Amino acid sequence: MSIKVEKTDKTNEVKLTFTVEAKIFEDGMKKVYTKTAKYFNIPGFRKGKAPMSLIEKTYGPSIFYEDTFNEVVPEIYEKELKENGIEAVSRPEIEITQMEKGKDLIFTAVVQTKPEVKLGKYKGIELEKGDVSVVAADVKKELDQMAEKNARLVTVEDRAVKNKDIAVIDFEGFVDGKAFEGGKAEKHELEIGSKTFIPGFEDQVIGMKVDEEKDINVKFPEEYFSKELAGKDATFKVKLHEIKVKELPAIDDEFAKDVSEFDTLKDLKASIKDRLVEDKKNQAKYQLESDAIKAVSDNTKVEIPSGMIETEIDNMLKEIDGRLAYQGLNLEQYLKMINKSEDDMRKEYEPQAAESVKTRLVLEAIVKAENIEATDKDIEAKIKEMAANYGRKEDELLNNENLKEYLRNNITTEKAIQFIIDNAKVSDAKKAEKSSK
Repeated sequence: MSIKVEKTDKTNEVKLTFTVEAKIFEDGMKKVYTKTAKYFNIPGFRKGKAPMSLIEKTYGPSIFYEDTFNEVVPEIYEKELKENGIEAVSRPEIEITQMEKGKDLIFTAVVQTKPEVKLGKYKGIELEKGDVSVVAADVKKELDQMAEKNARLVTVEDRAVKNKDIAVIDFEGFVDGKAFEGGKAEKHELEIGSKTFIPGFEDQVIGMKVDEEKDINVKFPEEYFSKELAGKDATFKVKLHEIKVKELPAIDDEFAKDVSEFDTLKDLKASIKDRLVEDKKNQAKYQLESDAIKAVSDNTKVEIPSGMIETEIDNMLKEIDGRLAYQGLNLEQYLKMINKSEDDMRKEYEPQAAESVKTRLVLEAIVKAENIEATDKDIEAKIKEMAANYGRKEDELLNNENLKEYLRNNITTEKAIQFIIDNAKVSDAKKAEKSSK
């Protein structure tokens, strides 16, 4: 077994020429014959009992070649990459030069490799700490939202529809005089001003009175999800059945008892403030980490191979497909709904994928430069936390080597981000604002 490694004329790409001894290839053919003999029907022999030589004679000497290549090559390929210190980041482009029984197997594999990362300044960068203060107006906004959720609907009969009313309507839509699918509903509750209908529809409901019927003319947006309706003029026949208004509860001690575990409004307000402070702290922490990563990434030079970006986009689309499954959809159905192709979506996600790959490479480079490690203690602490959160046995998780490797990578990444922040010049947002005035 031998391998020749050559750089191509492209950055971060190598051509590997493999020569696999004839005996290894022949042994692989025997394995494939054993696995597949049952599929060959040779007169005079029961299935699976025909000799290998007779199958080759009947179907041609190359009958086992492709399966043998797939049997032999993957293990050899991975082993040689590891032994030659090659970090492949794309699928190999394979070209077979020689594949014949009794002769050495010779093939080439062109593959993109992990790029060199030239770190710029990552110590002493300037960052700004987010404002975590909570004022009375913030608490009031939360209380108002709680009151909104607990409002009751009251029917009014002595006036026409106004903004913010709930209009109970029947409607049916027509394009070019023909009713279209999904354009009809009865006793639909529409909040005027919510902008949940086609632009212009809700405005024309304003002023209608109970039992009034009206034709409402609108135009579907050019980018409407239904291709058949996008940009088309439509007429909706509308009948108003009822007008409802939200009646908000008084925000007092009784309200606090109804919507929370607290007996007084004062205690509810204190609880809301504590939660908002905690939320702001988490947001500020996330923003600080995001700013730190971006600052270091902007200072770093790296030429990202297209294969890494494509793989990242693959992962992003798989994640989207997984989320859609919870809604009873798949990616193909979703793309039809939004009138896009997979190529459109891949192009749309390319900048995000490139940024994500660059971030990962930068943090890996810092981990290496600063000898950052995840200790066994770190991993055990994470596993203990996971076991408690998900009701799993610690021993079971500790024996999962894939999980431990995943946690090791996560921990070193977290430590690298914290290293950047710990070595940054962090100013307080409020102080920075005052000094600029």
